[in-house]
Amino acid sequence: MRIVVDVSPLSHPRTGVGNYIRGSLRGLAGTGHDVVAFAPASRAGRRLIEAALEGIDVERRLPALPAAHALRTAWSKAGRPALERLIGRFDVFHFSDWMYPPQRGGLRSTMVHDLVPLHHPQWVHPRTRRMHGAKYAHAARTCDVVMVNSRYTAEDVAATLGVARERIHVAYPGVDAVYAPEGARADGDYVLAVGTLEPRKNLAVAIDAARDRELRVVGGRGWGGVEAGGANVSWLGPLHDEALARQYRGALALVYPSRFEGFGMPVLEAMACGVPVVASSHPSLDEASGDAAIRADPDDPEAIAAAIDDAIARRDELVPRGLEHAGRFTWAANAGAHIEAWS
Repeated sequence: MRIVVDVSPLSHPRTGVGNYIRGSLRGLAGTGHDVVAFAPASRAGRRLIEAALEGIDVERRLPALPAAHALRTAWSKAGRPALERLIGRFDVFHFSDWMYPPQRGGLRSTMVHDLVPLHHPQWVHPRTRRMHGAKYAHAARTCDVVMVNSRYTAEDVAATLGVARERIHVAYPGVDAVYAPEGARADGDYVLAVGTLEPRKNLAVAIDAARDRELRVVGGRGWGGVEAGGANVSWLGPLHDEALARQYRGALALVYPSRFEGFGMPVLEAMACGVPVVASSHPSLDEASGDAAIRADPDDPEAIAAAIDDAIARRDELVPRGLEHAGRFTWAANAGAHIEAWS
């Protein structure tokens, strides 16, 4: 099969969505199919995409265009020209949240990571609400296949968007090899929080729950006035994978009190690095957490604080369970789920 994958989100600094796209491409590159990474992007965005795809053996079709976001949006709304005009014939077109250009033939597929913009519009940026809302409606109407990253999201897409369950396929994320217990670890006695500084990630509760322990926060600046501030808080900003792995390995525990997730990849990454995890009790995190995390109400700082104490005290029990759980999630399995859905 010739499979065209929209990699537009990689034109911005990577968060969970970008990491999922990159990991999926790495897995798909090993399936023997002809995989094309496609994205109209600015020159700066193209450089970020190229950096993210380094070492991944896929064909690149990355036209550099001014005002790329506006052009992607206009192309999606106009419904022409067909994608084949740019990249030739293909068997599958798999698009992201950022555009939904038309196609003349081939299977039409998309990825839905979560429905946060529909359920909790106050937790996302206004541009995200506009962009995702249009994409969801279009995908529900036109896609042969809707890929999701968890059973929770699958059921949500079926119930909220009215997509027939047989069109929805789960492809769990994998864990990159860099996230492993062996390797350098950061110094200090600290609890770690990972996520973009935005309302949904609920950083204020993590800061409150850390109490007198140092809380290190890894993640890019987001929106909504969220700040990683406080007497015992260190904001490290976004980190590359190796540096993040060092922070995971050195932590007493990861605290992840997110109010809603599509999956929750930092939970698996921390477990894979041999770190106890405290995760929100919201059901969207059930599959990431398995039976290897301590769960607590994300809106109760006292409960999160007690869970952190519990996780640290039970480290010898939780770490082996976390390693076993994280080991079930691979990008090869992710690619296999995509190929099965498209076949």
